[in-house]
Amino acid sequence: MSTILVVDDEPDLRFLLRRILTRAGYQVTEAGNGAVALDEVRRFRPDLVVTDLMMPVMGGLELIERLRADPGTATIPILSVSSDWQLAVEADAALPKPYERAELLETTQRLLKGRHDGQ
Repeated sequence: MSTILVVDDEPDLRFLLRRILTRAGYQVTEAGNGAVALDEVRRFRPDLVVTDLMMPVMGGLELIERLRADPGTATIPILSVSSDWQLAVEADAALPKPYERAELLETTQRLLKGRHDGQ
């Protein structure tokens, strides 16, 4: 079972993402900002990070930059889900908010398949 880290400062949006992803068979953990997410990534190495961009403490752009800069986390696929999705140039994929459930699941599956295929 793949583990996905959902990063968003809005609890309702984290709940929605967690619900969609767990119903699809994924194990989901959560973080409310990029700083907490970095700690979570170091602690359990998720198979995928799904992150918002605009958050307090540490936003998604800085989170993505730090994950990419660290050789230990550089290959973790990252999906940006944000109203400012165009800014996530270092993410592996980006979806605008609001997103369609089917599009979220399709993108998640594609990124996880690429990881397991060694791409």
